[in-house]
Amino acid sequence: MDVVPLTLTISLCLVFTFVVFFLREQSRGRLSSPERDSLLPLAAERGIVRAAAAPRR
Repeated sequence: MDVVPLTLTISLCLVFTFVVFFLREQSRGRLSSPERDSLLPLAAERGIVRAAAAPRR
């Protein structure tokens, strides 16, 4: 029967984590959109490409 308290503890930690992340995402409001967020990883690559394309002296 030691498994039941362990399972409840882990479940409550997961629920708490979900609630924290959900509230954090909701507090961001309309500062971002799913389309913009999905393109954020490409922004870093674009900077690398520009640096590589710059002429060297």
